[in-house]
Amino acid sequence: MKGQIVKIHSDLHYVQVEKDIYPCKCRGIFRKEKILPLVGDYVEFDSKKHVIEKVLPRKNEFKRPKVSNIDQAFLITSLVSPDFSLNLLDKLLVLMELHSVHPIICITKRDLIKDNAFKEIEEIIDYYKKIGYTVIYNTELDKIKKLLKDKTSVFTGQTGAGKSTLLNRLNPDWKLETGEVSVALGRGRHTTRVVTLYELFGGKVMDTPGFSALDFSFYSKQQIRDAFVEFQHFSCPFKDCLHTKEKECEVKKAVISNNIMKSRYLNYLNFIEEEGVDEN
Repeated sequence: MKGQIVKIHSDLHYVQVEKDIYPCKCRGIFRKEKILPLVGDYVEFDSKKHVIEKVLPRKNEFKRPKVSNIDQAFLITSLVSPDFSLNLLDKLLVLMELHSVHPIICITKRDLIKDNAFKEIEEIIDYYKKIGYTVIYNTELDKIKKLLKDKTSVFTGQTGAGKSTLLNRLNPDWKLETGEVSVALGRGRHTTRVVTLYELFGGKVMDTPGFSALDFSFYSKQQIRDAFVEFQHFSCPFKDCLHTKEKECEVKKAVISNNIMKSRYLNYLNFIEEEGVDEN
């Protein structure tokens, strides 16, 4: 029988087939062959013995949190408490591009920003829209519900930015634990510990502890470069240009002329110089 893992707790893997859920263990050979099933995996299992026999091929997978087969990610981005972080937003966008996951930027706490202070942020938001990203606000529940249909989605972003709060608004029956932001530290407490896949508005949703593997050490500089989607709109005269040193580089010219947002370019330079990034 085929099903999907919707939760893992200890050595039990909860496999869903339509409305039925089977708590299963894995074949002993999984440990020997270092096969690690993830939430989101489609598997073949014995429904009588409650044993997972095979993990089917994945469209993508993440190491932290350990999830797979994600279609889209809602990047929960707070404007205040915790502060708006373009560095973290760009890291998450690049991470999703590298995994072929469609990112959706979801802005929270707009009501805590005065209109005159919001103007600068609005220009930044408009830039992300211009380069092709979907940007919504957490108050646009009807729009979010439509985006969930027929997709497997993950909600991630800044700790304390309102991931669980938003999911509770979408489905109050869940009553997911939410965390307050520490005044001293300026960041929230992690409240989600067990990754669970829920059915919601014709799609599937994961609530996760957040994506902590953001160092890019498994990717080449070229892969990171290609994950900055706006760079592809400029035809650089240099073959396989990294857009760092060449004087005639079209991407560098676009930064100077403000056709590429400077913070994005600086974040790109920072990301490709992170320790462990392979140049090949």
